[in-house]
Amino acid sequence: MTSQLDLRETADATVIAISGELDAAASAGLRDKLICLIAGSSKTRLDLSGLTYISSAGLRTLLLAYRHAQREGSRVTLTGIGGEVRFVMSATGFLSLFEIEESP
Repeated sequence: MTSQLDLRETADATVIAISGELDAAASAGLRDKLICLIAGSSKTRLDLSGLTYISSAGLRTLLLAYRHAQREGSRVTLTGIGGEVRFVMSATGFLSLFEIEESP
């Protein structure tokens, strides 16, 4: 299973829902799409509620998108982090890099 992006606009942010598995294979194609979507918004909320697995390559993809947003002066928040994905992000110290919103 690969990852999938779904985009929607709200009054205060662009919401990008990432679902499926964010592994090395999925990360390769996702990174550029994610950076392009973030570049067009002053605030982006990454909804991870549909993400079932994340590898180190997936973490790197999110980190690169986050750093790109910082350079562009936009904000990225994470929401809907559950189960195994939360465990991996917590164990690697990754959660401390992002602003977290508990509910999508």
